[in-house]
Amino acid sequence: MNYAAIKKTDVANGPGIRVSLFVSGCTHGCKGCFNREAWDFQYGREYTAQTEAEILEALAPDYIRGLSVLGGEPMEPENRGTVRELLRKVRRRYPEKDIWCYTGYDYEKDLLEWAREEAVKGTSAGEVSELLSLIDVLVDGEFVEEKKNLRLAFRGSENQRLIDVKESRRQGRVVCL
Repeated sequence: MNYAAIKKTDVANGPGIRVSLFVSGCTHGCKGCFNREAWDFQYGREYTAQTEAEILEALAPDYIRGLSVLGGEPMEPENRGTVRELLRKVRRRYPEKDIWCYTGYDYEKDLLEWAREEAVKGTSAGEVSELLSLIDVLVDGEFVEEKKNLRLAFRGSENQRLIDVKESRRQGRVVCL
């Protein structure tokens, strides 16, 4: 996996001061996307063990509230495995910090369906299901330029939702913040 950027003190992509990883590669092609260069899976730098160590170290200070993963598209099949490994390590090392993930995919139509398919087929070692279990807040839905609203907190267009993933999984229905 490649990544476009790491922001070590980001205040735009979730509450508080955060570390944000912008992965490379996205197949959505949203009109008006703010990060078009990150559509290319080869854009940016190669994600390595050193990159991971840099992110984990950046999360250490008490004033850092959590990690945000966005892109590009963290939920692209090409990116899921690496993102999952990072989130596992963040959960183990920093259980008190929250994890936000931005995806153009729809929570119910795409992610939950893929998780069900994995469970039925026993494929990908439950990659999507595990990713969801590691994420606190999922910002889902493609950016829609016609629904752009700069007054929205932590998202770009009105169709996008801030989903409390843990509570949604517990209740079996979507719970938005």
